[in-house]
Amino acid sequence: MSSPCVSIVMPAYRAEKTIARAVSSVLSGTYSHFEVIVVADDGVDYEVVLGRAGIADPRIRHFESGLSGGGSPPARNVGLDNARYDIAAILDADDAFMPEKLSVMAPLAAKHGLASCALDITLPNGTHLRHVATGPDRILSPAAYKFTNFSMDSMLVHDRRRADPRYDPALPCMTDLDFLMKIFATVPACFHVGTPLHDYVKLPVSVSNGPGVTEKMVATKTLLRQRLAAGHYPLADPAGVEGMDRFLALSLEAEKTFAPRPGTNPPDLFEDHIEPRLAAR
Repeated sequence: MSSPCVSIVMPAYRAEKTIARAVSSVLSGTYSHFEVIVVADDGVDYEVVLGRAGIADPRIRHFESGLSGGGSPPARNVGLDNARYDIAAILDADDAFMPEKLSVMAPLAAKHGLASCALDITLPNGTHLRHVATGPDRILSPAAYKFTNFSMDSMLVHDRRRADPRYDPALPCMTDLDFLMKIFATVPACFHVGTPLHDYVKLPVSVSNGPGVTEKMVATKTLLRQRLAAGHYPLADPAGVEGMDRFLALSLEAEKTFAPRPGTNPPDLFEDHIEPRLAAR
């Protein structure tokens, strides 16, 4: 397969302590055909921050969201609007790519339109918590996708010539899933790599972890189900609507009984809570 250039969009909010690791994970990887688009969402000059860490590379481009704490969706949209290449990936400023991620996934995204990979979920200090979606490489239909990738979806790499959606700033969370379903409108399936190629860091307080998250998740999952029923997501594979709705229904039931214990080390993970429910569907 060929080596397409990749635009990596990186929203940054209060990321002074983490962004050097995130950017370094791309620069030190095995793939060299890329640009990193850093979008500051807090007015910080991240070019200076990276420079202090000894990181300067012409493939890194800097933009601002025009907001302060506006959230990752507007910042990601600014990055996508300024992307120069057909293949796009998202990397949050507190996560990291494994060295082989782009070498493996960029050609697959160009061939299939959409590629995902297994996750290595860790703490900020690097402590491994668990893997998600490991196993054989395979094609995932929209109906099967979330029963495999039941954690976040920021590990995606997609071909913007096949689908070029934007993130929805109106959603309080789960904007990755909304974005994925927009891709599935024109891309009928996803090629999944069962090797963990993306380090997903669980922060103590974030959009997906912390006080009030359950309420936001319930409201968003309910809204996504309503959108599916109303035809908001015209998936290329019609069976995907039923499969996505079934996942959201099971996920909502899991939210009702998830009671993470404050201060637990390691923390209670929703991934551990929902996995057996999905397996018993």
